[in-house]
Order: sequence, then structure tokens, then C-alpha cells
Amino acid sequence: MIVRPQQHWLQLIFVWHGSVLPKIYTRLLLNFLLSIAVIAMLPWYTSLGIKFTVAPFSILGVAIAIFLGFRNNACYSRYVEARLLWGQLMIAARSLFREVKNTLPDDPHLGEFVRMQIAFAHCLRMTLRRQPQAERLSGYLSEENLSRAMAASSPANRILLMMGEWLAVRRREGQLSDILFHSLNNRLNDMSVVLAGCERIANTPVPFAYTLILHRTVYLFCIMLPFALVVDLHYMTPFVSALISYTFISLDTLAEELEDPFGTEDNDLPLDAICNAMERDLLQMNDEEQIPERIVPDKHYQLT
Repeated sequence: MIVRPQQHWLQLIFVWHGSVLPKIYTRLLLNFLLSIAVIAMLPWYTSLGIKFTVAPFSILGVAIAIFLGFRNNACYSRYVEARLLWGQLMIAARSLFREVKNTLPDDPHLGEFVRMQIAFAHCLRMTLRRQPQAERLSGYLSEENLSRAMAASSPANRILLMMGEWLAVRRREGQLSDILFHSLNNRLNDMSVVLAGCERIANTPVPFAYTLILHRTVYLFCIMLPFALVVDLHYMTPFVSALISYTFISLDTLAEELEDPFGTEDNDLPLDAICNAMERDLLQMNDEEQIPERIVPDKHYQLT
């Protein structure tokens, strides 16, 4: 996620980091060079009686803009839902540990429980990003619990089960009443809802055929556009064609980024920072001294 302070409108025009220009500038350059080639070929293809007009491109451009808007709205909805789920996870984690600590203030194994909560957040983050988990989770789970988690098809779900088992032991020992155990179990259920919601977003992309139709149409439009502009604009064709192509290609590229909100690109969710904030809060609630440093945006204003 890009966390950039308020800037003057003129500065925003020249912003590089956080925009999609680093991804698409080569495509815009190809469009610019194609426009120059079309200017050079103008006498040749007009002699063949071939003439493009702007009218069909105006109609097609409006249609593409509408469908790109629908696709971007669908992808942005996935981004918003993913952010709400991670916010819900933070609420559930804080509430769960507050209730556990208030109910079992003298339990010597509270540190084990709080680290299982932290391990769950990091495990979910790395699962969604398809990153290796064993090394990071070894800092929070015992060797036995780590082996159990890594042997499961869903390590995050296994960690939830281990947290439930930890509470069940206290219930059998008489430290938790049935009512309190039910309340704490509901917090675990809230975390399970977050897990399932994130898995649904990660494993169910926008229908490929829909994405493919828009992708093909956008690029065919940008390729054919210089032929329609050159008759009226002549030497201004490369600049106007590149500007129009920038609008359509950047919207298409941005939708691709937002479709997977759990990635590591500029406009994806800052899962590292969210897990870091959750870890800091839980450790402070347990009155521990070793608190990790807060993750802040880098020099390019990117928060990972």
C-alpha cells in the first residue's frame, strides 16, 4: 500500500512510485513508436483507399470505458472486503486475548497462547502470499505444534484448533466456566470466518473469460487508434494516441493489481504492517518487554 502525504497537484502529475507507469511504460512507448510508423505509412495506405475514421473508435471507447469501470469496481470490492476481513481479525484477536487475560490473569502459559494468536496472523499472511512459513512460525510455536501445523493442508486452521485445545484444557481443569468457554470459542469462530473469507477471495479470481475479453479489446483498440487519428492530427498523433492508451491500459493494469489484494505490489494490502501492529498490541497486552519495531513506509512511501 502506498501511504503518501498530501502533495501539490502539480507534484502528483510527476509521481512515479505507486503509479502503474513502471509496469506499462514500455507498452506506451510501443504505441508511441507505432504512431510514428503510421505517420510514415500514411501516403501508402491512403493510396490503397483505406481510411479509418474516429467515429467507430469513439463508440468503442465509450463501451470499453464502461466495462473497465465494471471490472475495476469488482476488483476494488475484493480489495475492500479483504481489508475489512483483516480489520475484523485484529478486533477478534485483541478481544480474545483481553478476555483470556482477564479471566486467567495468573496462568503461566499466557505467553504460549498469545504467540499462537500471532502465529495464526503470520501464517494466514504467508498462506495468502504463497510464501514459506516454517522458519517464521518457529519463532512463535513449539516444535511439536509447528510440526502439527506444517503437516496440515491448512496450517492456519490447525493453529486455530490448537488455540481451541488450549482453552479446552483450562475448561477441563475448572479454570473456565461453560459460559466463558463459549464466549471465547465465539472469538475463535470469528477468526475462522476471516480465514475462510480470505481463502475465498484468494482462490476465486474474477472470471478469466471476462478479463480476457477486456484485455484483448483494450490492446486492439490501442493498436488501431493511431490509424484513425493520423488523418486529422498528423504529427500530434503519437502524443494523443499515447495519452488515450495510457488511460485504458492503466485502468486494465490497476484492475489486475486489485484483483489479488493479498500480493506484494504497490497497491496491495500491507499485510506485513497489519501483522506487525497485531503482534505489538498483543505482546503489550501481555506486558512483555521484547516488542518488535513498528513497520513504517519506506522511502518510496510503500507500506508492505
